[in-house]
Amino acid sequence: MADEPHSVGDILDTIEKLADENDRVVVGDLVEALGARGFGPFLIVMPLIDISPIGSVPGLPTAMALVIALIAVQMALGRKHLWFPGFVRRRSVSSGNAKKAVDKTRGVARFMDRWFHGRLPVLTSGPFVRVAAVGVILLACAVPPLELLPLATTIPMLAIAAFGLAITVRDGALMIVAMLLAVAAVTVGVGLWSGR
Repeated sequence: MADEPHSVGDILDTIEKLADENDRVVVGDLVEALGARGFGPFLIVMPLIDISPIGSVPGLPTAMALVIALIAVQMALGRKHLWFPGFVRRRSVSSGNAKKAVDKTRGVARFMDRWFHGRLPVLTSGPFVRVAAVGVILLACAVPPLELLPLATTIPMLAIAAFGLAITVRDGALMIVAMLLAVAAVTVGVGLWSGR
């Protein structure tokens, strides 16, 4: 296993390396390459898929929320390495598409790495990660009913992505922001649902 990624740029480098070495980038290979930091990167990637135009496919936000909940449960239980069932681990994308995605997100990655890094790192380990995991589970549970409202799943997914970024780059200040976003997401979600 390579050195674990410490920045968003490192994650993109890992994906690009897998794409260079193989015809397809397989989820299982990516999990192994990311090591113990795999929890954070997957909590960034999954919400971004939902927020993208692909996320408008009916049922996809709920499927993403289930995978996110699976990741968060493992975090809450204190697992050191991410586990996915075989049918998820075998999922793959062509190397060409993976490289295109990496190229398109390099600018965003540089921005994130410049602004989010190593502040209050104590808030990104131990019991704080478990608290974040519980928050992510609650946010994931809010997604299926919100899927019935146009673009409403964006709110909890942004909060989940913020948790993922905070864990990945060990930024405790961002962890605080993610917790505030989670509270806001729940508040807005309840307001949207009750206003139907």
